[in-house]
Amino acid sequence: MRFKPIDPGMLKTFSLLEREHLVSRAVLVEPTEPPPGLADGFPSILGAANLEAVSRETARACCEGKAVVFAMGAHVIKCGLSLLVIDLMERGVISAVVLNGAGAVHDFELAAVGGTSEDVQAGLDDGSFGMAEETAAALNGAAKEAARRKEGFGLALGRSILEKKLPNARASIVAAGARLHVPVTVHVALGCDIVHMHESADGAAIGAATMADFRRLTGVVAELDDGIWLNVGSAVILPEVFLKALTMARNVTAGPRRFVTADFDMIRHYRPQKNVVERPGDRGYIVTGHHEITVPLFRWGVLDAMSRNIPGEET
Repeated sequence: MRFKPIDPGMLKTFSLLEREHLVSRAVLVEPTEPPPGLADGFPSILGAANLEAVSRETARACCEGKAVVFAMGAHVIKCGLSLLVIDLMERGVISAVVLNGAGAVHDFELAAVGGTSEDVQAGLDDGSFGMAEETAAALNGAAKEAARRKEGFGLALGRSILEKKLPNARASIVAAGARLHVPVTVHVALGCDIVHMHESADGAAIGAATMADFRRLTGVVAELDDGIWLNVGSAVILPEVFLKALTMARNVTAGPRRFVTADFDMIRHYRPQKNVVERPGDRGYIVTGHHEITVPLFRWGVLDAMSRNIPGEET
């Protein structure tokens, strides 16, 4: 049998403005202050105790000037939580954000048109899934610019969103990273994201851009002692990226050794359990539940603990 690759130049594409979005700008929740008595409103047992401990450890790390890394899957953005993440970046709580490729896709689309996420089944049936022109042009263009400038994917995409003054740039995590000088790294698996189907996709540029971000992340992980790594909604890519970055850091610097990890997800997965909670640090926590519930509660818990100067556990 002779197999001939599909020519991406033959694809039929359409404008992102023509697509129906399952998630709109209207679902994004605005940051609010924690309600009075928050800490007393949950029982100190099981999942509630884990959430309280993770919030306290995050507050402790921030107050001590230690790294707080927020590694998040795309579902967090689709749940309307971007502004909460950005608020923690602006407050100096989050030191670095780690995204997969899908996270960058949804982040850009929200910034560009105030909507994201498409009907995959319908698009798969007629071959239109992922064929939005603007998304491919923006992300593939950012990868090429990052490769040209020898910088990371996240920085190039964030700068582009700011320079183009996209209408909803305020809701973009990568743009916030570029604006605040907070590292936002994007870790891409080639062939996994909708933009890789398009003729504009340059594998060498995408590889160079995401490799630059991986190398940048190793520097973040090397400074993780007494800090905290939060894995929020990534079942495979980011737990694997974390393990490799940690290995490099320990190979070269012999550290870090003393840090806290936590995994937030709706169901338990093997890689977050092993690569985030059990293997790397000296304490790991599991917070199981829907992100649209647990992440706002986590943010409130962090702010509440910081306001009351509640220390973390002794290490």
